[in-house]
Amino acid sequence: MKDPALGTDFVSAGMVNAVTVDGGKVTVALDLTTPACPSKDVITKSVKDAVGALPGVTAVDVKLGAKLWGRPNHPSNPRLPGVKNIIAVAAGKGGVGKSTVSTNLAAALSRLGAKVGILDADVYGPSVPQMMGEPTQTAGVQSGNKIVPAVHHGMSVISVGFFVERGGAVIWRGPMVHKLLQQFIEDVEWGELDYLVVDLPPGTSDAQLTLAQAVPISGTVLVTTPQEVALADVAKALAMLKRMSVPVIGVVENMNGFACSHCGEVTEIFGRGGGERFAREHDIEFLGGIPLDVTVRQGGDVGVPAVAQREPGPAAQALTALAQTVAARMSVRAASRDQQPVLTIS
Repeated sequence: MKDPALGTDFVSAGMVNAVTVDGGKVTVALDLTTPACPSKDVITKSVKDAVGALPGVTAVDVKLGAKLWGRPNHPSNPRLPGVKNIIAVAAGKGGVGKSTVSTNLAAALSRLGAKVGILDADVYGPSVPQMMGEPTQTAGVQSGNKIVPAVHHGMSVISVGFFVERGGAVIWRGPMVHKLLQQFIEDVEWGELDYLVVDLPPGTSDAQLTLAQAVPISGTVLVTTPQEVALADVAKALAMLKRMSVPVIGVVENMNGFACSHCGEVTEIFGRGGGERFAREHDIEFLGGIPLDVTVRQGGDVGVPAVAQREPGPAAQALTALAQTVAARMSVRAASRDQQPVLTIS
């Protein structure tokens, strides 16, 4: 029997934790490669069917855990030793919902059982604090000059927005931005994380270069809207990532349709299909579409991500599916250890 994402059998992948037999009852304990595995139900059913078909077996119980694989810690880059996967979220232009995707991607992974942090690298427009609401623990500095991240919805979060006056502008030159991001990487007590989601600023600037040089990014999610003006800019972001040898997981198309709550008619305000066409033309994966949903805007305004709301709408469902897909792709990348990113600039 094989893991659907890895294409490797459970035993060879080291996923079989234990098998116990008590009379006719068999209990199989499996460690999935991520707590956000999208194939949990499929795996459970296939194991029950296969083991249940054996002679003498009267009942099968499948217990699922998770042993998340992550990036190897290389001696030449000891930063973030407790972080298993670093997921960057990028866009070629502002206004496409990059921060919305970042916060909901992180929140969905957390709700699926992963330990998650968010690094808001959008220094000039830090919107993550607004989107995450009031913290259960504020950011601060502990003894030893280590920065303790804030805690929002069970996630560790750091942003320049925590350290500047609310509504104030960050008017810094490139070297100051570079120094700040270095501090967020080296001087923050991130602890043990399964995923660190990095909300990059729009465009191709110092922040992207700093992060690509400072840490080995495990994979990048590109965010676009369907119209051509957004696709032209996301192409520039993709070209930059390729030039820096930063791996790209795929592209997600945000705001690809609005369903009227009264009549149900779908209006494609920004068009549809641009992200899928872009993925096909650039030979990357299309990670899906996210519809326009008023609950996303409402949640962003009051600090409750759409995926964490009591009555999640269609966008929240799409964002949760995105998180599961991204987690599965990260497991596959971690399983093939030969993809260590190397920064090359000419």
